[in-house]
Amino acid sequence: MTIVPAHQRSAALAPFVVTLSAYELGPGSVGVHRGLPSSTVSITIPEADSLEIAWLGRPGSGRFRAVVAGLHLDTAELRQEGGTRGVWLKLSPQGAGALLGVPASALSGQVADLADVAPAMAHLPEQLAACRSWPQRRALVEGALIAGRTRHWESTGGQELRGILAALSGTARVQEAARLLGCSRRRLSGTVRAELGVTPKEYQRLLRFEAARGALVAAARAGTVSLAAVAAASGFADQAHFTREWRAMAACTPTEWLRAEGLIA
Repeated sequence: MTIVPAHQRSAALAPFVVTLSAYELGPGSVGVHRGLPSSTVSITIPEADSLEIAWLGRPGSGRFRAVVAGLHLDTAELRQEGGTRGVWLKLSPQGAGALLGVPASALSGQVADLADVAPAMAHLPEQLAACRSWPQRRALVEGALIAGRTRHWESTGGQELRGILAALSGTARVQEAARLLGCSRRRLSGTVRAELGVTPKEYQRLLRFEAARGALVAAARAGTVSLAAVAAASGFADQAHFTREWRAMAACTPTEWLRAEGLIA
């Protein structure tokens, strides 16, 4: 077995892995987490028991040993019993194809078991459970991702998608993004739908929501939460617009979310 140095692993995964971290949902035996709308593909691997996931506002729920969630504009509730720790990853949209072998569009708006999406990673939960430290767990996950990159990544296509996403994130208007890319709005929309499973406008909506979430957290930690200031900084017309959008996507108000996360009293 070839051992890849940590700095080389990180460099190889940098374009595709946004976050790779340990998580803990609380000190008890049952943990609950609200999974907010996301512009990335996430993988959640509990350390012990499985996860139960239900979309808020949708009927039904599912149980997964390890779960992959695509880009989604709705909120889900994750419930973990028998232990509340695990490993959490966020992949860029192009990372889904490069590391898992499926386009982000195949996962859009849904959750699936990691074993079904990437059969080569089916034993990753059990392998992680046998690790005794976070460095071991991180190295194991990075190794699995690099193996996936070796199997799936093709140099063509990835750079084009990165350019498209950069253009969409750099302007609030889809037509302007198309102009910057030198293509028609129709062609841009077709490419984004095929790659991500959402429209360009929906992708920008997710980016704006995530910007607001980051601004909310930063303001709460600084002790100066101003919804009007967050709305203005995140590209909303005003505070009322921001609150309506947050409620529609997160199934609660910004203040309710901050309180539930323990960020404000």
